[in-house]
Amino acid sequence: MAATTEARHARAEGLDSLPPAEILSVLLDGQLGAVESVREALPDIERAAKLAAEKLSIGGRLIYCGAGSSGLMAMADGLEMPGTYGITSEQAPILLAGGEDSIRLLAGGYEDDVALAASDVEGLDVDGKDCMICVAASGSTPYTVRAAELGHARGAAIIGIANNADRPLLRAADVAILLATPPEVIAGSTRMGAGTAQKIALNMMSTLMAVHLGHVHDGFMVNLNADNIKLRDRARRIVSIIAGTDIDRAGKLLDEADGSVKIAVLLASGAADASTAGKLLENSNHNLRSALKKAHAG
Repeated sequence: MAATTEARHARAEGLDSLPPAEILSVLLDGQLGAVESVREALPDIERAAKLAAEKLSIGGRLIYCGAGSSGLMAMADGLEMPGTYGITSEQAPILLAGGEDSIRLLAGGYEDDVALAASDVEGLDVDGKDCMICVAASGSTPYTVRAAELGHARGAAIIGIANNADRPLLRAADVAILLATPPEVIAGSTRMGAGTAQKIALNMMSTLMAVHLGHVHDGFMVNLNADNIKLRDRARRIVSIIAGTDIDRAGKLLDEADGSVKIAVLLASGAADASTAGKLLENSNHNLRSALKKAHAG
């Protein structure tokens, strides 16, 4: 089966002779078409989020894996996990083919290096508690497919994301997410439509995963790592709104809670001290809504 990501777009002929505004319009339509492709994958994204949350909840890791531009999409989502949802970098390691070299140069040769994939998977000591998110637009990138196969052999759960149907990566996955994006306006340039769809799917999957883990409450990221001025201010506002208190008191509660938004909210709701609030959270699977119900019931 021919790869859709390598096919020629219906409006590509004569593209370079069009006025700039028309070129941009064609490019935008290509992006919008890619966005719409995510809708068909919603059931599989839902399954993937549940699987990822289950693995993290038993002490496993969420391992992001990819090469080239797809690897960059995976890496971008993984790097956001600590700050946004308090999932540490140790819990969300990243396998980008070529490592730092790829960040600087995005050299293509690493995509074909199956020995490197084996070394990277072995280096992380992947096991049955882990979940690997493997992303490849083509669905057949040797590095990514081999990493998925080896991770699966070690017992890890595999989430495969690809933009072409019936590809090795999707066949190797426990949850296969097909993002059937249209042909790229610039044939084969999967950093465009395919990459856009991947980024959206990854955003949605990791966000729903965080909801399952109890890290989202009324649309707020209540497990954020407030390690800069902007995020500390955000944490104060979150506590203030959820707890119905003023900003100054919210800041003091956060100090008592050692920066934990969840514990600060529980303190505002009557928990005797941070230790008590922490135990309440533990007994509620770290879900703030459940902990608040128990606090009010008590």
